[in-house]
Amino acid sequence: MKIVKLEKGISLKRPLEGGNEEQLKVVRQVLKDVRAQGDAAIRFYTEKWDGFAPDYLRVTKEELEEGANTIDQQLYADLTEAAQNIRLYHEQQKRSGYRLELTDGSWLGQRITALDAVGLYVPGGTAAYPSSVLMNVIPAQVAGVQRIVITSPAGRDGKLPPGVLAAAHILGVEEIYKIGGAQAIAALAYGTETISPVDKITGPGNIFVALAKREVFGEVAIDMIAGPSEIAVLADDTAFADEIAADLLSQAEHDKLACAILVTTSEQLAIKVADEVEKQLTTLPREEVARASIENFGVIYVAETMVDAVDAINSLAPEHLEIITKNAEAVAEQVRHAGGIFIGRYSSEPVGDYFAGTNHVLPTNSTARFASGLNVDDFVKKSSVVFYSEKTWAENAPKIARLARMEGLEGHARAVESRGWEKG
Repeated sequence: MKIVKLEKGISLKRPLEGGNEEQLKVVRQVLKDVRAQGDAAIRFYTEKWDGFAPDYLRVTKEELEEGANTIDQQLYADLTEAAQNIRLYHEQQKRSGYRLELTDGSWLGQRITALDAVGLYVPGGTAAYPSSVLMNVIPAQVAGVQRIVITSPAGRDGKLPPGVLAAAHILGVEEIYKIGGAQAIAALAYGTETISPVDKITGPGNIFVALAKREVFGEVAIDMIAGPSEIAVLADDTAFADEIAADLLSQAEHDKLACAILVTTSEQLAIKVADEVEKQLTTLPREEVARASIENFGVIYVAETMVDAVDAINSLAPEHLEIITKNAEAVAEQVRHAGGIFIGRYSSEPVGDYFAGTNHVLPTNSTARFASGLNVDDFVKKSSVVFYSEKTWAENAPKIARLARMEGLEGHARAVESRGWEKG
């Protein structure tokens, strides 16, 4: 792992992985075909890319029960407890709007309403992600969404992983489709004979999923365009090298494009962590993936001061940030840009991935500068409400009309002036 002296003004950003023209061409063709041909296009692309020809797209109740019964009982209990933690955390985010009383009975307000239907994409194929089911479904349920749809690619046997089905079973979600890739996003956005369209699509996926979400945005809402996973660790000489190395590799094993960075004020720690990363790589089951990530996007920066180190972190705006330093909570207060912050030695990033209750769907590629992780607000919309009494209207109509005419909008002025006298 490269060790580099941190210079003033250095940018820690990596190139944005936005897909190429050929991938975008494929995605646009899929979207066009699904919009025109519906289920037939879904079946065609599922057989082409996922390796099985589905007789039916929706998971049956029997399949759902089988998945829930197949998973190890202890894992089922662990998933249930994780779901409880996630629900408890997200319940604190729920808001009910407000009403601002004015004079003479007039009032202004904000009404918060849950979306009618959302589609949640759960990655699949070579891996199973029950945690993605929990992280996407629970905030939608807390928000009050009535229709929640899950799509996820099945294996060549035409089945979804038992863990994914068990997570859905725990949460009571029954509308699940064995569809992956851009065709799943198209089905959720446009609808087919089998699948009714939704209002918003959330959840991570491969580059084809990300590009498809970007293409349908505007017709439906989306959560974000998620890039490969990334972690930054901010540490001083109180940290343990073997623990830091393990945390860096926890994200490097996700993807060859994943990013793992250590920013430290200790040159000695930097050297030890580099050695530990190499040592631990040799025993990691996903060594090939993690090694490519470390070699291409893994860096250890040595800063002269903690102020410089924090500045570097704010420049990176990482998806995940661990802070393992003296007075870690005080250091964390200086961080302005990070998707998720993990404070102290015992708050390793996977704690948030699976169990603590915070959401693991977080902004990547430095978008934490302006974006937030998935939360209850992502599943509601806010409507402004105005009620003016006759007296309040009379006091303010001339002012409103003058403002309208200043902008050259006579129709606006006449609309507000047309009220207030008895109609014949």
